Amino acid sequence: MAKDIFHETVKEALQTEGWIITHDPLTLKLSKRNIFIDLGAEKIIAAEKDSQKIAVEIKSFIGLSPMTDFYKALGQYQLYYLALKKRLPDAVLYLAIPQESYEMLIKDDILAEFLEELALKYIIFNPESKQIVQWIS
Repeated sequence: MAKDIFHETVKEALQTEGWIITHDPLTLKLSKRNIFIDLGAEKIIAAEKDSQKIAVEIKSFIGLSPMTDFYKALGQYQLYYLALKKRLPDAVLYLAIPQESYEMLIKDDILAEFLEELALKYIIFNPESKQIVQWIS
């Protein structure tokens, strides 16, 4: 299984924010297939003595067509969402994408409306600074 070019960047950014990487990749069995989500992570919330679990699918959006990259990412997100709902219902799925790609997608009015309507969860990251710029839920 090939890792996205920004895999280590996002992993490092999550760790910087206090997330513990629990799975690399997070493997879930769905029907007769294994589903591989890029990362599983957990963060202890001290005040509640509880933990928050996330699954992160990382996409670089470096293909020739950002729209094709988006369609592919959307399909994966939907399948992974279903797998998590069935196998790990307390985990929240995020799509991690570079800041520049996200900004390009939301500049298009129709795409911006589409992204809002879908209510996906995103981690927007800066590949150069290796930092998470924004969490969108």
